[in-house]
Amino acid sequence: MATQVQTAVALDRRELSGPALRAFFRIADLWNLSVEDQMTLLGLTSPSTFHKWKRERAGLLSKDTLERISYLLGIYKALQILLPNERAADEWVRQPNDAPLFSGKPALDRMLSGHVSDLFVVRQYLDAQRGGWA
Repeated sequence: MATQVQTAVALDRRELSGPALRAFFRIADLWNLSVEDQMTLLGLTSPSTFHKWKRERAGLLSKDTLERISYLLGIYKALQILLPNERAADEWVRQPNDAPLFSGKPALDRMLSGHVSDLFVVRQYLDAQRGGWA
């Protein structure tokens, strides 16, 4: 039974990986993220893996990487809801922010800590701002 569950999880990851990468790279372009920033957000240390993923827009992502991309998609969506002007929404991550969570620094600084928990915290903050669950 455990083998069937493991196989199902691997299939789900395989099916989600391509669409997740395509969405991530679209957001990275909109946010004008450097290669280093993109690698940090994905939790990657291998430039060759990053460039392969970017070139092929496919690969088998780890659960950690899928989780990271999920938080980034949530951040992107929340910004589109909160700031209907697409340019303002895309630039928000780079703007200084006076909320205590950011201490006057851009949200991207917090997101680039390398910790998946910081992506969660930014997502949670934005969800609370739009009246969603905190």
